[in-house]
Amino acid sequence: MNNTVKEILEWALCIILAIALAILIRYYVGTPTEVQQSSMFPTLQEGQRLILNKLPRTFKQVPNRGDIITFERPSNTTATTLKAIYNNEPDNIFAKFTYYVLEIGKESFIKRVIGLPNERVKLENGKVYINGVELEEPYLPEGLETENKYNELLVDFTVPEGYVFAMGDNRQDSVDCRKFGCIPIEKIEGVVWIRFWPFNLFGEVK
Repeated sequence: MNNTVKEILEWALCIILAIALAILIRYYVGTPTEVQQSSMFPTLQEGQRLILNKLPRTFKQVPNRGDIITFERPSNTTATTLKAIYNNEPDNIFAKFTYYVLEIGKESFIKRVIGLPNERVKLENGKVYINGVELEEPYLPEGLETENKYNELLVDFTVPEGYVFAMGDNRQDSVDCRKFGCIPIEKIEGVVWIRFWPFNLFGEVK
């Protein structure tokens, strides 16, 4: 093998390893993303760029209440069940890799975790109650009320085991668990960690 061929092969190997490492980091550790919805206003606004922490998913951790998460969009966003419906599972290994790892053709929502597994959630008089105690939500604008006009099953309910209940901070204009049901923890992609754009708002997101 001459030096030119050897050098080409070495460069090709380096490129392949770099791509593989980038994919692994993106899937298991963290990845940048852009806010494309208004459902988390005023906490997050369209066009802002974030870093997602994917370690909780990697280690199969239950998120904390108040965490802002991204998750796979349910198949039906107007469901009338307690649990969100997912029936678009790819049918082969290549399709699964393309969809879940490369995230080609995948849509995601960004919301805040409100109810955890086995907790009783009640939406009443514009307030949120967890196990009978009013939830303090300092991230919401003063006077903003929380209602559910979409799914009567998700007004007073218990979050199923292995699921979470999440809503957008923009309660009046957010398609969230009130409409399509609680989200399986396995469908959570990451927890919002850092906002890096715009620069004047750089820092941890809460």
